[in-house]
Amino acid sequence: MKIAIKIIKNISLYSGIFLVLSCNSNVVYDKYKPIENHQWYSENAINFIVSNKDTISLNNVFINIRNNKNYEFSSLFLITKMEFPSGNQVIDTLEYEMTDSYGNWLGQGFTDIKENKLFYKENVVFYEKGDYKFAIYQATRSSKDIEGKNPLNGITDVGLRIEKVKK
Repeated sequence: MKIAIKIIKNISLYSGIFLVLSCNSNVVYDKYKPIENHQWYSENAINFIVSNKDTISLNNVFINIRNNKNYEFSSLFLITKMEFPSGNQVIDTLEYEMTDSYGNWLGQGFTDIKENKLFYKENVVFYEKGDYKFAIYQATRSSKDIEGKNPLNGITDVGLRIEKVKK
């Protein structure tokens, strides 16, 4: 009887691991970096290095943002830099809505921390093998602020996620 229970427990454990891994099989990269004291200075880039060997698959790239109730704005402005292994760079200025029209936080989460999965690049093929370097800067400012909000309060973590496009 004890052997049967042990076998059932092992089968359940391995089945659970298989389900978790198969659900995320399209994830190529997923990492977060914490923002010290939840104060993001505009000159402080959040950097990620992604090693690439797949030069044919389509990918979606996301910027993940976690914010708390101390975030002061309804939108977020970012400057991103993607550097290819060859040294070529693509720089983008992005704007994301952080609240709906009523001021309610967008994103997932039941506590004061909300997590937003924001599209950065869609259907991208990383044609070069090697390390891709991503740098993300905040560039948020109020309407009367020329210099920008420095530091930007309330961002707790910044992440980068790359997923293979499901066919």
